[in-house]
This record gives sequence, C-alpha cells and structure tokens, in this order.
Amino acid sequence: MRDAMRFEVLGPLRVCRGDEELDLGFPQQRALLALLLVRAGRPVLAGEIVDVLWPGRAPASAMNVVRRYAGALRRLLEPDLPPRAPGRRVLRRAGGYLLEAAEDEVDLLRFRALTKRGKRAAATGRSEAALRHFVDALGDWHGPVAMGIPASVREHTEFASLERELTRTARMAADAALLCGGSELVLPHLRRAVELDPLDESAQAGLVMALAASGLQAEALTAYERVRRLLAEELGTSPGPELTAAHARVLRQEWGPLRPIAPARPPHPTPAQLPVFVGREAELDTLLRVTDAAGAVSTGAPATVLVSGMPGIGKTALAVHWAHRVADRFPDGQLHVPLRGFDAARPPLEPADALRGMLSALGVPAARLPAGVDSLAGLYRSTLVGRRLLVLLDDAADTEQVRPLLPPGPGSLTLVTSRLALSGLTASGAHPLHLDLPSAADAGVVLARRVGQDRTAAEPGAAAEIVARCGRLPLALAVVAARAADRPDFPLAAIAAELRHPGDGLDAFADTGGVPGLRTAFDPSYRGLSPEHARLFRLLSLRPGPDLTPGTAAALAGLPPRRTRLLLDELADAHLVTEHAPGRYVQHALLRLFAAELTARYDSPTERRAALHRLRTYEATVPDRHPTSHSTHP
Repeated sequence: MRDAMRFEVLGPLRVCRGDEELDLGFPQQRALLALLLVRAGRPVLAGEIVDVLWPGRAPASAMNVVRRYAGALRRLLEPDLPPRAPGRRVLRRAGGYLLEAAEDEVDLLRFRALTKRGKRAAATGRSEAALRHFVDALGDWHGPVAMGIPASVREHTEFASLERELTRTARMAADAALLCGGSELVLPHLRRAVELDPLDESAQAGLVMALAASGLQAEALTAYERVRRLLAEELGTSPGPELTAAHARVLRQEWGPLRPIAPARPPHPTPAQLPVFVGREAELDTLLRVTDAAGAVSTGAPATVLVSGMPGIGKTALAVHWAHRVADRFPDGQLHVPLRGFDAARPPLEPADALRGMLSALGVPAARLPAGVDSLAGLYRSTLVGRRLLVLLDDAADTEQVRPLLPPGPGSLTLVTSRLALSGLTASGAHPLHLDLPSAADAGVVLARRVGQDRTAAEPGAAAEIVARCGRLPLALAVVAARAADRPDFPLAAIAAELRHPGDGLDAFADTGGVPGLRTAFDPSYRGLSPEHARLFRLLSLRPGPDLTPGTAAALAGLPPRRTRLLLDELADAHLVTEHAPGRYVQHALLRLFAAELTARYDSPTERRAALHRLRTYEATVPDRHPTSHSTHP
C-alpha cells in the first residue's frame, strides 16, 4: 500500500508522503505547486501560470520553464512513474495544468468542506454545530498562506483571496460563538486574521467581541483603541459602524447576540424590484394552483415555491411574470434578489451580503446592520413581523444559500429559482415545480413574438425548423431571434440553414446582441461539477441514440454500474440529464453538443476511443434489456 500524501498550503507550503516531507525544489517550482493547490481539482491555464510566476515581465522561455516545472512536480509526486507517462497527479488539461488530489489529502479542500458544513448548520440555527465545523476548518490554518514561495508571487490575488476566505470563516466562527458560547475557541484564529490585515474592521470587530465574551473586557477595549489609532494614522478615518457597535456593546457588557427590535410598521419603505416579463401561461396557472393549495395567497400562511430546470429554460422569466401577477396581494412590497448561483462572471452572493441588501431595501439603516449571517438573519426575521412580502430569490446555488433568506412568519411568500433540485429545500416544505421545455406550439409563439409575426407567418416551415433546431429551449430561441432581428432582410430559411451543422457545435448559439449564448449559460453548471461528474457528462455525448441506461453510461466511463447510477442521478438533480423513464436517461440535444465540445477539448483521442470500445463490448455482451423509450426531449 502506498504511503498517504498530504498537501498543505494554509501556512507553510508542504507536501508529505507518509512521514517524509518532500523537497519541493526551486522557488518558482514551489510557486507553481502552490497555485495548483489553490485551484486543486480545477485546471489553471498556462497563461495564468506565467502571469502568477512572473508578476513583472515574463521571460521568452516562460512556457518552456513551466513545462519543465510541471514535469519535475509530476516526477516528485509519482517517483515510480514511467518516462513520458501522464500520471494521475499533475495532469495536462485545457491548455494548462491540473492537480488531482482527494479532499482528505489537501488542507484547503478540507477547510472548504468543513466551512460549507458550518454555513449549513448556521443557516438552520444550529450554532453549536456551526462553531464546531468552523473551528475544525480553521484548525488547518497555520499562518500566511503558501509561505516558502517568492514574496512577489504571494502578493497575487489568488493567494490574497484565499487569506480573505480564511478570515471570513474566522468571522463566521466568531458570530456562531457569540450565539452559543465558546468564544475562546475562535480567539487564536481571529488574532491571526487581524495580523494578516490589521485594517479589516470586520475581523477587528469580531476580535473585540470575542475577547469580551471570553472575560477579557480590558483587552477588548485595548484592541479597539489600537485599531482606532491605526485607522486614523493609516487612512485618516474613524472606525465604521460595525467596529463602533462592537465597542459600544463591550462598554454595555452585552456579549450575546443582537436582539433587534422590529421597526413600527407604518411608515416603512415598500420595495419594488421585479422586472417585467410575459409568457408561459400554462405553467403560471400550475404555479398559482400550487400556491393557492398551500394557502399562501388565500389564507396568509407562509409558503416557499421552488422552480427548477435546466439552464436557459426560462425559470427567471416564469418567476418574474408570476410575481407580477400576484404582487398586489403583498401590500408591503417585493424583493428580487439575484443570488448569482451560476453566474458566469461573479461568485455566488453570500447570504450575509444578500441580507444586507434586503434589509436596506426594507428601510433598515446601515448603522443598525449587525455583523455575521446569524445576527443579520435575526434582524431580517424581526423586521418582517407583521408584514406581507413577496420575495424572489433568483438563481440559487444551494439550499444553504437560501435558508437564511426565507421569511419565517405568516403572510409572506418566497419564490426560489435554481438549476438544482435543492432536495433539502423541498424536504423543509418548499413546493417543487419542475420547469420542462415548452411545447412546439408555445415555442413557436415565443419565436414569433421575438422576430415578428409577419416573418414566421411568411415562412412557417423555416420557423418550425428553427424551433426544432433550438430544441424548444427558450434561451436558444432568444439567441437565434436576436441574430434574426439584426438581419431583418435575411429569410428565416437562411437562419435555419445556419443551425443544420452539428459539426460547428454551439457556434450558432454564441452571445448575440446582449443575449448570453449557450456556452455562457451552460458553462457555470459544468464548472460546478466534480471531476468525476464532469468526465461522465462529457463522455455521455459519445453514445449514439436517443437515450441510455446506467449500464451503457458505466461502460462509457469505465465505472461500476452502481456508482454510475449515483452519478447520473446527481447529474439529473443538476438538470444536465433527464431521467425520462425509470432507468432511462437523455441529454437535451444542445447540452449534448456542449458535452461533445468538452470531450473533444479535455479527453484525448485515446480516451475517447477506449470509451467507445468499452461501450461496443458492453452492448455486444449485455443487450439492452429495456426497449428504447421515446423521450419528449429533443
């Protein structure tokens, strides 16, 4: 049995094989390893590596040097690897490199997994469990990250962002500790956070409160005075609201969580943040029936409705239109919060940031906003007492992101949209509404409204072909319609002809006229997959025929059928495949084109040939025991 590997980047950069610490080589080679560890499991483009390793001007030989360092790391981590073998650790991917390591091998991956569990516990009101997870996560933090690499490299945003991530977890741990006791457990981590950035007022406020809650009131006041002077000397400013509030609470000896008093109902702002949209009448009627059945509108009982479906299927459009139709039943206003769960350019919105924006829209002054998601959620709940509000939480990343944002009392209604099934949310009582593709007739109406009724009426055959080539996917129709609108003199038959060449992949559905293309829409879902799920998603595109079984998928991937079934179910939860009949899975035609592009990019010809060989062998020896179903998916 091979000795276990340990990779450490949350402090001095170290790699151990068993009890032996490895010599990581030249400083730039160590820097490459540190960068790959910070991005563990995700490829780093060669150009990015050059930018990080040579912050100034890179030498002409930079790419050759990167290749040499990658080869040296590969031999260091896998000393028994035959010459020129690709190995399983440092892999060449997508014009760059990827470090493959398990969660229990990398301190950063363990830290992130434990932090996620802590957030989940905090969002469900389990402060003691949250504190335990946060403290366990921070146990791997041993100082400035990636120590031992050149200082100029450590200044890169990749490493600075990681230190801010550690500080945020320390701050969340401090908030959890104030709610349940145990602030002394977080003091070492808060001290380390303020050492890294003495001007971080949020971390300083957490330290002040944790010191006081640990019985060190004098030290807490000294810490406040020290940072007050530092802010004056370095920035010429006074402490902000969060730090000032922490100081005031220490003086009043208030160590526990804030207990905000809800403002009197009249007068208060009536926020209105919903854009306008029209469409999908049949689905809207279904959504209204679900809402009425829950009593959310007719009796005032609280309810949450989850609208889920594949990327580009029109979840936000449906939710916005529905919210407009019932907005008058919620006299205290509407909140529309883009959660950015699958935003192509920005990370998901943190619950604390979402709560600050919602409370601001509800008229709570910035000076009254506490630190930490638990305290913010408490203020949010108390602010909604006696109010009837409609809340649209758009594009949720996961259940943990949503839970703190749900209005608790009677009279308010929440609509959540997500690409994921969010089983934790439905298990808590949310009403699920899976959004399927529109009918061909409805998709035709959508196209006509976008390009003009006269054009579709003049060329009904071409319009029907466009709908079919778009797989009835609303976003695909919007992209093609935007291109048609830019070329009003082109016949629709010419537009349809551009869509007939699957060899072009998704080129015909690129970003157009402000409408995001399909690659832009699909890519965040793919990037959210684990390497194992991503590989299966790509390889499914090699299977000819309309659908497949877990057995055929297992053959393609070279995995056990039971494991493959679990992977398929999780891809179905992400709406990247559909189980349209028991044990029968199908990819939407455009998702399949996207997967085909990815497998051509990431899987070598040898890997693809091996997958097809396994599939042919399987189909020759284990005939499909289920007749092929006719899916309604294109």
